[in-house]
Amino acid sequence: MAQQIGPKPFVRDTPRVTWFLRHPRYVRYMAREITCFFIGGFTGLLLVGLIRLAQGRSAYESFLAALQTPLAQAFLLLALLAAIYHSVTWFNLTPRAMPLQAGEEFLPDSVIAGAHYAAWVAVTVLVLVLAGVW
Repeated sequence: MAQQIGPKPFVRDTPRVTWFLRHPRYVRYMAREITCFFIGGFTGLLLVGLIRLAQGRSAYESFLAALQTPLAQAFLLLALLAAIYHSVTWFNLTPRAMPLQAGEEFLPDSVIAGAHYAAWVAVTVLVLVLAGVW
């Protein structure tokens, strides 16, 4: 057994499960990370839809019928809310992750985030127009 030389290292006592509840910033961080599960689930659901579409009309129609159940509707709503939360938090973080320099000055955070929001609105309008919803 080796003898320790020097001061004993500091080990912070951190609860394994509830560490993120200590600060609101950590709660927001974990909420953003949890959104990935809903987005991953929605991606899996889209893949199942593609498989059913490849299997034929009756398989795809039964898939669409399954999406009309209250449980599926609740999941789709949660996935939409998770995607919106994830997008908003990312757009607000983008100026720190991708600072843009124009000459000697950096662009203001509001310009960078605002450009992302404007692109998001433009793509949403385009999709709604192409889908015939708007």
